[in-house]
Amino acid sequence: MGIVTEVVAVIGSDQPSRTIERDEHLLLSPPHPNPFPVKLWSDQESLTVVHFPQEYEAMPFAPPRGIYESAQARVEWQTMDNRQPFYHRNCDVDEISYQIAGERTLMTELGTVEHRPGEFSRLPRGVAHDNYGRRESHLLFYTPAPVNEERAASRTSEAVFPPFPGWQPGQVNEAVTQCMGMPGHDIGVFPVDELKLLEQVHAEKERLQVLGGSGESGMTCLYRSSTFRLGTVRRTASDQRVYRRTLDADEIQYQVSGRRTLV
Repeated sequence: MGIVTEVVAVIGSDQPSRTIERDEHLLLSPPHPNPFPVKLWSDQESLTVVHFPQEYEAMPFAPPRGIYESAQARVEWQTMDNRQPFYHRNCDVDEISYQIAGERTLMTELGTVEHRPGEFSRLPRGVAHDNYGRRESHLLFYTPAPVNEERAASRTSEAVFPPFPGWQPGQVNEAVTQCMGMPGHDIGVFPVDELKLLEQVHAEKERLQVLGGSGESGMTCLYRSSTFRLGTVRRTASDQRVYRRTLDADEIQYQVSGRRTLV
């Protein structure tokens, strides 16, 4: 241990509020005895780790599993080897998905996307969508609209009919949800004409933007709003340590590959 750098940041800026030199040993040590009733190091809750398998494991279809939630964000994990049995339309949030493994057909009023591992896409609020997964898993991020892409798309959704081999329009429902789009927040569920819903793409100019993670070292921001940022980080083996303190946001990390020590 020696002298290290601490970056103090806020979520709305790419530039740090300040950069401070620290003695790493003191930074990680318990505090000195204090006569005042302050919350000490030993009173803080430990960090928790949530694990979901990255390789597909067969299980009955269920709603996405909620992992983290606040007033500004919700994170879910989902696995599928089937059709989702309804179309979903968010009232209040944009919905971003990250494809972990397998293949997934995302069908929407703005066109169809064939998702492959490592890809992101954002569903603007008010867009109906359904999924057809094949031995796949993905993450879902919900945050109040509007959210903007920070990188150019690698490709976009397309008008594809049929959206996948063997597709036939069926008797399906549309669920409209408010707030974070979680189960129990339905405000309307009703039958829809699936073919007519998907043919809406011909009347829309907007298309879904498919983003891939950057191969560059460091942080790459993919999506941003006034209270939310989503990006990828790629690190190489290094002895250099820079500590980061974000003042106005919680940070959720998902390990895509490799091994990492979080101090």
